[in-house]
Amino acid sequence: MSDFEIYTETTAPEASRDTLKTIKSAFGFIPNAMAMLAESNPALSSYLMLDSQVQQTSLTPAEIQVLILAISRENECHYCTAAHSMQAEMASLDAEEIARLRAGEALVNSKHQALAEFGRKMVRQRGGLSQQELQGFLDAGYSKANIFDVILVVAMKTITNYANHITQTPLDDAFTAYRWTADAN
Repeated sequence: MSDFEIYTETTAPEASRDTLKTIKSAFGFIPNAMAMLAESNPALSSYLMLDSQVQQTSLTPAEIQVLILAISRENECHYCTAAHSMQAEMASLDAEEIARLRAGEALVNSKHQALAEFGRKMVRQRGGLSQQELQGFLDAGYSKANIFDVILVVAMKTITNYANHITQTPLDDAFTAYRWTADAN
């Protein structure tokens, strides 16, 4: 397999340069996952568009991070689990909850636990959830719309989880304190 490049806003394929400039302006740096995804501007732009749509759901910022961490851990994505551990802190998710999500353990917050488990099942079962599993999610306080919100987050994270597996994306310095590996948990 060929090595993948970590692009900058000046070295990226022409179609991705403006997108990377926008990312750098928003974050102050270009996260390696996005820099590598810039190999295909449609893939990078689609990821960013899906992320924008996720932010418009009725899920809270903390719930979004619960779901992203559960999905990223389920997919054994070292990069997204680390990066979103930091983002979960920024979304005021409790440190114990973050540690439990990273370890694949049950959460203390029962509503968050229902969300994390629903996200994991959605990935594991490729959407083939039973009526009982759907009802359990609704009974935990989520809506029918939230079922589709979970599917949206799964789609978004599938792009970066799979891309990071293929490219073996190195962690950015900003995320090294949150390093995670599947075999260590």
